Amino acid sequence: MTKKNQFWKGVVLGAFAGGAVTLLDQHTRQVMKENVKKAAHFVRHPGEMVDKVKDTAEKLRITVEQVSEDISFIVDKVDELRELTPKGIDRIKETKDTFTKNDENEDLI
Repeated sequence: MTKKNQFWKGVVLGAFAGGAVTLLDQHTRQVMKENVKKAAHFVRHPGEMVDKVKDTAEKLRITVEQVSEDISFIVDKVDELRELTPKGIDRIKETKDTFTKNDENEDLI
């Protein structure tokens, strides 16, 4: 059981050591400093975080509704095309047949 405890102890110590090494980079330190400030602000003002999450959820809901409406519109248009295409092909064939018959009649004259 002691080895198991040492394993997890080593994992935790390794994580801390890795985090400390990454902080040697100035850009990483600056980003972490900003992130810690933001986190501290939200810890002190949790209502702001709740409001932001609600706003984001509302924007996401509206976007999903709009996309859903757009998809429904596209599906309706595709269905219309499916219905109109055979009718259009039939009309083209009828027109062709009419001209072909007219050409045959003119050849007879």
